[in-house]
Formats: sequence, structure tokens, C-alpha cells
Amino acid sequence: MAQTDNTSQLYAVVEAGEAARERLEAALAAADIASVLIVPATGGKLDAASAKPLVEAAQRAGAAALLADDAELARALAADGVHVNADRDLAGSYALARAAIGQRAIVGVDAGISRHDAMTLAEAGADYIAFGAPAHLKDRDKARTRRDELVAWWAEIFEVPCVAFDAETAREAEALALAGADFIGIRLGAGATPAATRDFVADIAAALAVSETAG
Repeated sequence: MAQTDNTSQLYAVVEAGEAARERLEAALAAADIASVLIVPATGGKLDAASAKPLVEAAQRAGAAALLADDAELARALAADGVHVNADRDLAGSYALARAAIGQRAIVGVDAGISRHDAMTLAEAGADYIAFGAPAHLKDRDKARTRRDELVAWWAEIFEVPCVAFDAETAREAEALALAGADFIGIRLGAGATPAATRDFVADIAAALAVSETAG
């Protein structure tokens, strides 16, 4: 999922489960999406039955299909890679994922709030470094500010691509693009209809087009 120009690209996060394929297909029809991260339904685990249709839908549309934290399943489903979420032993989790899925596959890493981990994992060979502002955090304004600062810092210094997760509005996506994020991570809400998903993705894509002109 290398960035090919100065335009920030879309990175969609889809929760496996009921109507997930319909939401994903609506998103893929609405805009050019570079990568799709498949995550488990709340309280559940990814399995082949729920993940395979999403992997196939993403790849049919030309997007890289990534699975959250399960390199073995990603390899079994011929997905394009795996996304490693922040944990206490991020370097170890990255190494295990890379060993399981191989050098040719994508292994991206969410560095949490650690600049040290971000730099260490980039040096180790991570294909991208991600920073986010997860919805479960109570102080979302603080989380967004911290994410934005990390994205701007990374973009200024490093060549390894950066994903800015948890963009919720077109305005937020545009600001992250202008800050230098290579990929803008948006979540395809589990409760949204395909039509609402399509409109949301189209709005984000339009904002990124504006940021390209502004940049």
C-alpha cells in the first residue's frame, strides 16, 4: 500500500458481521479506497467465514485487504497483510506477524502514543505507522490533538507512510491530509446503512480532493 503521489488516500476500517459486505461494497463504489482493514465484531473474534467475503470484496475493487492482529488467518485467506494494534510488546507482536505472513505481505503497526515505538517499528520494516484517536477514549479532543501532533511530526521527518485513523468528518479528514498523513483511516460504522456509508465515504473523498488542491 505504498503511496504513489502527494494525495492522501483512503483507508477504510470495516467491522465483520451483519451487513458488513454490503457496507464495504457501498464504500468501495463511492470512492477509490487504497486499503481495507477488517476488524472483529465488538466482543468477538475474526474467523474465516466472516472475513473471507470482505477480503474478496476489497481485492475485487483493487484495495489491499488487511486483517487485524491475525497473521495466520490473513495468510490462510490470501489477504494482502495484517495490521498490528498497539500493545505492551509491540515489537514482539510485529516480529511474530512478519514471521507468519512473510516479507512480501503488508504489516502495518498502530504505534499508540509512543514516538519511540513508531520509530523502532519503522526501522524494523513496518510498511506503515498508524496513529489514532479511538472512540472509546473519554477525552476525544485531547486524543485528536495528540494524534494530529504525531501525524505532523511523522510526516515532517520520516519516509515510511503514515495512517491517520479515526477521521469522523470531511473537515477532519482534510486537516489530516494537509498535516501530511499518507492515508486517512475512516470507520464504516456497523450501524450505518449502505446508503449512509456511501454518502459518508463520498464526502471524505471530496474533502481529500480539496486538500490536494490546497496543498
